[in-house]
Amino acid sequence: MFADRAKIIIRSGKGGDGHVSFRRELYVPNGGPDGGDGGRGGDVVFEVDEGQNTLGEYRHRRKYKASDGEEGGKRRCHGADGKDVILKVPEGTVIMDAASKKVIADMSGDNRRQVILKGGRGGKGNMHYATATMQVPKYAQPGQPAQELEVLLELKVIADVGLVGFPNVGKSTLLSRVTNAQPKIANYHFTTLSPNLGVVDMEGDGFVIADIPGLIEGASEGVGLGHEFLRHIERTRVIIHIVDAASTEGRDPVEDIYKINKELEAYNPEIAARPQVIAANKIDAIYEGEQSPVDRLKAEFEPKGIRVMPISAVSGQGLKELLHYVQELLNTTEKKPVIFEQEFFPEDMLMGENLPYTVEISDEDAHVFLIEGPRIEKMLGYTNLDSEKGFSFFQKFLKESGILEDLEKAGIQDGDTVRMYGFEFDYYK
Repeated sequence: MFADRAKIIIRSGKGGDGHVSFRRELYVPNGGPDGGDGGRGGDVVFEVDEGQNTLGEYRHRRKYKASDGEEGGKRRCHGADGKDVILKVPEGTVIMDAASKKVIADMSGDNRRQVILKGGRGGKGNMHYATATMQVPKYAQPGQPAQELEVLLELKVIADVGLVGFPNVGKSTLLSRVTNAQPKIANYHFTTLSPNLGVVDMEGDGFVIADIPGLIEGASEGVGLGHEFLRHIERTRVIIHIVDAASTEGRDPVEDIYKINKELEAYNPEIAARPQVIAANKIDAIYEGEQSPVDRLKAEFEPKGIRVMPISAVSGQGLKELLHYVQELLNTTEKKPVIFEQEFFPEDMLMGENLPYTVEISDEDAHVFLIEGPRIEKMLGYTNLDSEKGFSFFQKFLKESGILEDLEKAGIQDGDTVRMYGFEFDYYK
C-alpha cells in the first residue's frame, strides 16, 4: 500500500565534553590549563528529494541518530564534530511532534532543507576557566546533551485541484482521460489505493489534479480509509465533485454531494469553503425521456454558487469546458500555497546553560568539601544567601543541579563543612 504516513524517533548528537589537562613540558614546571573544547554534536536534517513520492523507507526503520561530538584533547586540541544525519522526504511532507500533533516543519514551497534537531554544543575545556583567583581549574564544561524526539511524518499531496466523489463515479477515468488528452501531461503513478496526480497543461498555464480515492460516508471520523486520504485535500485550492448523474449503481447524485460536503466540513471547515464545481459524469448513460438529473443538480446547487457541468469521462464530452472553468476558478482564487505554520519548537526542550563544577575533599581537612566552578560562581552572584528566601533557593539549586548527590558520592557526613568561594555552611541531611 502507498505509504503516506510514518512515525520515527530522531536523535541529534551530544556535544563532546571539554577536557581537563595541564601543560606539562620540560622547563615549564607550572604549566597552565590546556584542555581543549569538545566537538559539536551532529544535527538531524530533513531534505526534499524530488525523486521520492512516498514515505515507504520510513516504515521499516524506526530510529535515526546523528553522531556525537568527540571530547576535547590535551594541548588545546578541539574534538571532532559529529556527523549530521540527513533524512530525504518527498515534497509535501509535514513533520509533526508525535505526542502533540503540532507542526515542526512543512517540507514544501521554498522549504527544501530544514534542521529539525540541533546537535549539542561542545563543552569548553578547562583552558577557558583560568582566572586570577583560580589558576588551576580542575573542571571543564560537559557537552550539551542530545535531543531526542518522536515525530510523525505525513505526506500531504501538493495539488491545485482535488477530485472527490464516492467509489466508481469515474474519478480515475476522468483523470486518465484528461492526462491522455494532453501530450505535455506527466503522470505520477502510485498504487491503486493512493492519490493519483495528473499535471494538466492549459495553454502554457497548467495545474495539478489529484484523484483522492477512498472517500466514503464517515470518512471524517476515520471510517474506511477516510483520514488517510482526506489529508491530501488540505492543500487544494479548488474541489471537483464527481457524481454519477445516470445513477448507474442506484446512487442519488444530489445526496452524494451533500454527504461529501458534510465529510469535508467535519474534517476541516476551511476546505469545505473552497471553490467547488460539480462534474455530472456518465451523461452518455442517461436514457431519453427521463427527468434530467443534470437539471435537478443545477436547480439544487447553482443557486448556492456551485456550477454544475455535464461530462462523460469515457467519451470526453464536456471535459474541455470543465478544465477551462477550473482554470478560471484557479485564476480568481489566491495563489498562495497552503503551508502549515510551525507550532512546535524542538530547541525549547534544551533548558539553561550547562556550566561545569567540581566537588573535592580538602587536602587540609577530610571533613571540608570544596565546590568550585563557574556554575557555582554564577549562582552565588545573583543569590542573597542572607535572606531566608535566598537560602531556600540555594538549597533547591544544590539539589536540582546534582551537587548534593555528588557530595554524598564523595562521602560527606552530617556536620561536615561545605565551602565555596568564601561562603561555607555545615551539611545536614
